[in-house]
Amino acid sequence: MTPLDSAVRAHREPLAGSGDDLDHDRRARHAWLWICALLSVLLVSVPVAVGLGPVAIEPGTVLQILKAHLSGAADSGAFSASDESIVLLLRVPRVLLGAAVGAGLALAGVALQALTRNILAEPYLLGVTSGASTLSAASILFGAAAGIGTASLAASAFAGALAAGIFVYLLARVGSEMTSTRLVLAGVSVGYVLHALTSLLIFASDDPNAGRSVLFWTLGSLAQATGQSVMITWVVVLGTATLLAYWSRPLDALAIGDGTAQALGIAPAKLRASVMVVTAVCVGALVASSGGIGFVGLVIPHVARLCVGSTHRILIPVAALLGAVFLVWADVLARTAMAPQELPLGIVTALLGAPLLFALVRKLNAVQ
Repeated sequence: MTPLDSAVRAHREPLAGSGDDLDHDRRARHAWLWICALLSVLLVSVPVAVGLGPVAIEPGTVLQILKAHLSGAADSGAFSASDESIVLLLRVPRVLLGAAVGAGLALAGVALQALTRNILAEPYLLGVTSGASTLSAASILFGAAAGIGTASLAASAFAGALAAGIFVYLLARVGSEMTSTRLVLAGVSVGYVLHALTSLLIFASDDPNAGRSVLFWTLGSLAQATGQSVMITWVVVLGTATLLAYWSRPLDALAIGDGTAQALGIAPAKLRASVMVVTAVCVGALVASSGGIGFVGLVIPHVARLCVGSTHRILIPVAALLGAVFLVWADVLARTAMAPQELPLGIVTALLGAPLLFALVRKLNAVQ
C-alpha cells in the first residue's frame, strides 16, 4: 500500500479495524453492482428513448432498424422508410449525444468539486460555460452575414470555454500558488462579466429572431445532434474520464487538503492547472454540441457520492453513468412534454435537478 493509499484510507475510514479488508471487499462489490446496474439502465434507456417523441416508435421496431443498419441488411418491410429516417437521422444521434453530454457534465462537476473543495462547484460556477456561451452568442448574432455556420459556431463555443478556463486559472494564480478559494472567486467574477457581456450582445442585436436563437441555444438543446458531433463529443468525454481516472488518487488527496497532498508528493497547483485545462476542454466540447445545460454538473456528483461514497476511483464511473441516464431522460421530457414544441433542455434539467438539490440540502442539514 502506497503512502497515498494509507492517507486516503485513514481519512475515509478512521474507525476501521480488523474487518477493514472485508469491508473493502464489500464496498468494491457494492460499487460494481452500481456500475453494472447503471450501465444496464443506460443500455435499456437508449432504444426506449429513441422511440419516444412526437412520432412514437416501438422499441422493438427501433431495435429492428438498428440491427438492419448495423448488419447492412436490406429493408425487410418490418418498418417504414419514415421510421427508419426518424430513428437513424434524428433520434439515435440525439440520444447518444445526450448520454455523452450528461456523462461529461457529471465528470466536470466531480473534477471541479474536488479541486476547489467546494460542494457548489460546477462548470457554470467557474465561468467555463459562460465563456462558451459568450463567443457562441457573438457568432449567432453577428456572424450570420459572414457565413458562420454550425461548425464555426461549435468552434467559437469551444474556444470561449477554453479561453475562460485559462483566464480564470491565470486570475486565480498568485505567484506560483493557486488556492481553491481564489479559483472559486475568480470563476464567479469571470462568469458574471461574461454573462453580462452575453446579455449586452443580445441587447445590441437588431434581429429579434437571432436573440431568441441565442436564448434557446444558451439554455441547451440536443436538436442539432449529428453523427460527427456525437463522435467528437464521445471522444472528448472518454478522454476526460480516462485522465480523471488516472488522477483519481491525487484527487482523493487534494479533497482532503493541500497540506496532505503536498506531504504525499503531490503539487496541488500543478494538479489544479491540469484538471482545469482538461475540464475546460471537455466543457467546451459539450457546450459546442449542446449549448449550456445547468444542474447536471452540480447535482449528479452529489447523488453519486450518496450511492458509492467519495473515493474518486469509484465515483468517476458512477457519476458519468448517472449523468448519462439523467440527461437522456431529461431530453425525452424536453421533446415530449409540450410536443410538437420543444422545451430548452436547461429548463428541464433545472426543474428535475432542483428537487434533488433540495433533498440534498435537507440531508446535509439533518447530518449537521
